[in-house]
Amino acid sequence: MQQGRTGRLNPAVARARRAVQRTVDAALGPDLGNGTAPPLVLVGCSGGADSLALAAATAHLLRRGRLRVGAMVVDHQLQEGSAEVASRTAATLRGMGLDPVYVERVHVARTGTGPEMAARLARYEAFRAVAGRTGAAAVLLGHTRDDQSETVLLGLTRGSGTRSLSGMPESLVKDGVRYLRPLLNITRAETETVCAAEGLQPWHDPSNADTALTRSRIRHEVLPFLESQLGPGVARALARTASVLGADADFLEEQAAAAYDDARVQVEGTAASSVLLDGAGLQQMPTALRRRVLARACVDAGGETPTFERLGALEDFALGYGAAGPVQMAGKVAAWRHRSDADHARGCLELRGEPTPAAQQTSSTQNNPGSAQ
Repeated sequence: MQQGRTGRLNPAVARARRAVQRTVDAALGPDLGNGTAPPLVLVGCSGGADSLALAAATAHLLRRGRLRVGAMVVDHQLQEGSAEVASRTAATLRGMGLDPVYVERVHVARTGTGPEMAARLARYEAFRAVAGRTGAAAVLLGHTRDDQSETVLLGLTRGSGTRSLSGMPESLVKDGVRYLRPLLNITRAETETVCAAEGLQPWHDPSNADTALTRSRIRHEVLPFLESQLGPGVARALARTASVLGADADFLEEQAAAAYDDARVQVEGTAASSVLLDGAGLQQMPTALRRRVLARACVDAGGETPTFERLGALEDFALGYGAAGPVQMAGKVAAWRHRSDADHARGCLELRGEPTPAAQQTSSTQNNPGSAQ
């Protein structure tokens, strides 16, 4: 093992340790463990090579007094023997010195989503619950550069936008929990090297070889085909694309948030479920900002994030094309155009959500005072 070694540190181990330290320092501050109680981070570990390598690299910061390091092993109960795998993985993590180590059994509900998404939702709910109980500063996940390239390719097949093509962020706050992915510049092969150097025996999830699952098919068939036809380096290039687009997406979203605030119109008597946007402001915006503003308005009105096709129809409507409306959007939201007035030279666009039953009852009571008796 590399801990307590007498020879040269394996380069893959050194690279993984540096990656974890850099990501943790950027997210939690570079002065960890210097005169203050070190924060607790939790490693999400399946027992596979990626997450075991992450746990081993993070344990190095534990030994240096930089962090308190625990772990979570999620048992999805989808395969025979999953409880044994989870128990064995937990024992390995405790052997590294990680504490506390939790084994969380979850129920994967397969209603309305595919099996991969259902498992992901159950897993993140477990992460959220344990992080909340322990007050952990962050949850560390073992996604690698290979996972990132697969994510970008999945986005391309779906015709996704900038945010989706930026892949998985290195740092993300979701439902009050900070998630860190230190290994996004580390390959899957390097994590296997780390495990071998650390004397760890990773578990090989049989579902990763099931090409009936889209991501597995991309991993075992599509990416190897692209590498054979276009030359080596396709996966690296896809991951590099994600890195570039991530910064672009962050900037565009900041600009769109400011543009949205500037375009909002407050009109007395407007329903609480409505969003009003200045028509001239919308028409003068660059396309990239206008579409983001319209998508956000749909959500704020109580609807869903629109598809590419519906967003295009809404944009045409906002630019003044077609009839006066309404244009129907997903989530029971309708868009209306209003005529110009003294304050709004090109009128307004209203995104009107369907009132909730409580709001409807309030409106009915106000219009018919006797109905409440």
